[in-house]
Amino acid sequence: MNGSYWSARIFNPFLTRFTSASTTSSVPWSTMAPSSTTNSPRSTNSPKKTDEPWLFRYTVGPHSWKKFLHPPQLRLWQMHGTGRNLEIDAPVEKPRSLAFIGVRSCDLHAIAVLDKVCIGGPYVDPGYAARRASCFIVAVNCVKAGGTCFCASMNTGPKAEHGFDIALTEIVESHRHYFVADIGTPKGAEVMASVRTSPATPKDIAAADQLVADAAGKMGRALDTRGIKELLYQNIEHPRWDNVAGRCLACANCTMVCPTCFCNTIEDTTNVSGNQAERWRRWDSCFTLEFSYVYGGSVRSTPRSRYRQWLTHKLASWHDQFGSSGCVGCGRCITWCPVGIDITEEARAIRAGSVGHVHKG
Repeated sequence: MNGSYWSARIFNPFLTRFTSASTTSSVPWSTMAPSSTTNSPRSTNSPKKTDEPWLFRYTVGPHSWKKFLHPPQLRLWQMHGTGRNLEIDAPVEKPRSLAFIGVRSCDLHAIAVLDKVCIGGPYVDPGYAARRASCFIVAVNCVKAGGTCFCASMNTGPKAEHGFDIALTEIVESHRHYFVADIGTPKGAEVMASVRTSPATPKDIAAADQLVADAAGKMGRALDTRGIKELLYQNIEHPRWDNVAGRCLACANCTMVCPTCFCNTIEDTTNVSGNQAERWRRWDSCFTLEFSYVYGGSVRSTPRSRYRQWLTHKLASWHDQFGSSGCVGCGRCITWCPVGIDITEEARAIRAGSVGHVHKG
């Protein structure tokens, strides 16, 4: 920690700094509050306090920060036709300033993964780069673990270590409610300089560290990542793929809520009169039959092959492509699977019954 703390009573003025700074500012939220039914989370896009008087003692909802950096739909160009003349308009995006407040460590790692995909290679997505450069990130260390969280076993949480401007740990005691702040960038230091703070005491820092350690010890799931890439490569024909295929609806929920899945498709549209056309980029999923369609049919025509592709890419071939896992342990794919398929359970079942043969086909 960088040795400053501030009380909850000045948290609202802190938020006001972003919401009133300019008309182009935006403060997106991704929150989840429990419903009346156990293990049936209710999602919302407005801040919710789940455990009074805590402000951030909740686990992640279905919406990640990906939708602000890699939009679900984006118009690439528009074409107008007049007689024999064609005019193509490729709009230059002017990204708005974004303050991401309440980003958890797993989602910081997810943003880092998307950075590798979208701007880390030879082919840079200029829109993503512009949106990413406009972000101010206030992370919040998790003090409560969810039943489907497994970031601790992925080394992606619950404590934010990097990728933020400011990281906060919320502490509620009988006589005070305050945050211990860690400054990650010069921008973060500039903002914190405008907020009334006091030096954090060793007791404050110890209290913050203990809350995060408690959350790490209460993860609802765990994933054994030892040799996971080799394990999956050697079990391409494992019978577990048939088992999961019998349950999978190929609904694509897991890929839609995943904070690192980036697959998209391109769609061209034309108006009725035929004098205007548009090209759009939209999110897609490797679980759809059309995603792998080439001339003559789909490469992955069964739910078995599509689930195997998703899990193997996420936990194995992602390492080959981008140098890290594609999974950050947020647990969203488990929580929002309508039939309860659990990525940690599937990996564990394959490990338990490994056939150990490399697929040659």
